[in-house]
Amino acid sequence: MKSRSARTLVFTLALCLLPVYAGAVELDDYLSKFDYAARKEMKIDSKELVELLKKGEVQFIDIRFPEEFAAWRMGLARNIPLNELPARLGELDKDKLIVTACPHNDRANLARIFLTTKGYKAKYLEDGLLGLADLLRGDKAKALADAAKP
Repeated sequence: MKSRSARTLVFTLALCLLPVYAGAVELDDYLSKFDYAARKEMKIDSKELVELLKKGEVQFIDIRFPEEFAAWRMGLARNIPLNELPARLGELDKDKLIVTACPHNDRANLARIFLTTKGYKAKYLEDGLLGLADLLRGDKAKALADAAKP
């Protein structure tokens, strides 16, 4: 537990210091160029995500806390909790689109902003994990599972 607390503290400090250190120019630059196209580009819906997952063109990251992930999960997603993301960037593929998700989209968008400032192409799941669960009922879940088989 001490390790998780230390990581949370490091992440919180990193967010607080972001405007002061290296990320500041990147974040300032990102925000100064933010427009309607960028607003549209930062989101992905469940239908588009499913198509990209079938093609293997996306890395899907569930950024919820481990306890939430253990209670219920999407088999399609890898769990990297938001507060562990800075320390686990090495697990992400810069050559793929990274899609972040949580039940709604608040933490997923924080993760997307962080990843964008670190040079990753990232979007957040606009309709959240709950929207994805609603989409993947019955035959749609089977079709995705069949497409994802090696």
